[in-house]
Amino acid sequence: MSLVSANKVETNKYELSIKIDPAAFEAAVEKAYRKKVKKISVPGFRPGKAPRKIVERLYGEGVFYEDAVNDLYPSALSEAVEEAKLELVDRPDVEVTKIDKAEGVEMKATCIVKPEVEVSDYKGIKATKTVKTVSDEDVDGELKKMADRNARVISVEGRAAENGDIAVIDFEGFIDDKVFDGGKGEAFELTLGSGQFIPGFEDQIVGHNVDDEFDVNVEFPADYQAKELAGKPAVFKVKLHELKTRQLPEIDNEFAKDVSEFDTLDELKADITKKLQEQYDKATDTEVENQLIDAVIANMKAEIPEVMYENRIDESVREFEYRLQSQGLNLDMYLQYTGMEMDSFRKTFREQAEKQVKIRLALEKIVELENIQPTAEEIEAEYNKMAENYKMDVEKIKGFVPEKDLVKDLAVNKAIDLIKESAELTDKKPAAKKTTAKKAAASKTKKAADEEAGSENAQETAPAAEKPKRTRTTKKKAEDAE
Repeated sequence: MSLVSANKVETNKYELSIKIDPAAFEAAVEKAYRKKVKKISVPGFRPGKAPRKIVERLYGEGVFYEDAVNDLYPSALSEAVEEAKLELVDRPDVEVTKIDKAEGVEMKATCIVKPEVEVSDYKGIKATKTVKTVSDEDVDGELKKMADRNARVISVEGRAAENGDIAVIDFEGFIDDKVFDGGKGEAFELTLGSGQFIPGFEDQIVGHNVDDEFDVNVEFPADYQAKELAGKPAVFKVKLHELKTRQLPEIDNEFAKDVSEFDTLDELKADITKKLQEQYDKATDTEVENQLIDAVIANMKAEIPEVMYENRIDESVREFEYRLQSQGLNLDMYLQYTGMEMDSFRKTFREQAEKQVKIRLALEKIVELENIQPTAEEIEAEYNKMAENYKMDVEKIKGFVPEKDLVKDLAVNKAIDLIKESAELTDKKPAAKKTTAKKAAASKTKKAADEEAGSENAQETAPAAEKPKRTRTTKKKAEDAE
């Protein structure tokens, strides 16, 4: 097997001429014959005993050619690509141009290759660093969240329904005095003021008492997801069975003991402060890194093949689908629920895919320019880290993640470190928060709605499937290995 020629026919496109010698082809034909002869019926011979020449005379000389070529071409192509010193970014288009028993096989492979990349000014990039420290207000906010998660739900007696109450109701909806599908619920728990039901519904429960039976008059929004209900007036027959409210615990030492491993509130506050500061520092580091990456991309020149973007989008779609499956959903269900076509869904990943492809190419070029190489110790440490993360034997991880792929990822990470270490950072304080009464009320309403997410009824209560937060090649291979 040999590379005859490698010609650049377009930007990022090469055409390879490959030849498989007659001896290698003959050996592959013989191998194909041995593999298939047991399934070939030839009069006068027991199954598997018919000589090859007899089979070829009966079915044609080329009866095993296709299997032989399919067996040979992957290694022939791989050797030719390696000999031509090309780095492919997509599966090549292979065409067999000649098959001759005496002369062997000739093939033509059209290959899309990694583009030529130029990067400049990747050292000394100027960026701003937001220096944020944990305030008492931040800690109090976390404590309130913890208290909220540990609130008790208690029954309300002796008063009418108020916003913030949990109303346990039966309801049945009518349009033009006719019941419509999906408009009925029993013992449904609705947080008043959450905005979970269509506008006006919850407001008309406020002021009613337990055991009251009453009508709620509303109009479905014009853009309501169920088209047959959109814009139509409806009457709901409602019965209020029970009112409940959430009682928050006192935030003191006893609270700290109940919700954490600490004995005092001061110890809990200190731990919250430490963890929040770690989160702030990580967010700051990510913000700086994004600024630097954007600058590197802006200083990069390359004619990037469209297929690289499409392949990255393919990966993002697969990752998205994998996360949906972990939630008990699938992509078809998600698209149907959101009313999206696959083409428009793929477009949502386009911007992200372009950035990921560009920064990877730029960083790989920096690795080349700076001759960055991870040490043997760093490679082994990364394998051990992956084995620990995925609870797998390190040798098994090595079987799934080739060292050359791991080396590339580690080198790229070291390139990022180089860019960050050489950057010129200017510290700045975070902008002061401005919370208006209107925003505070909106936040409170959203919070109540989030608490009720997951219910289903005719009034916009079915939550959209949460879009999983959409990694490295080696990480993906390790995940597939689990």
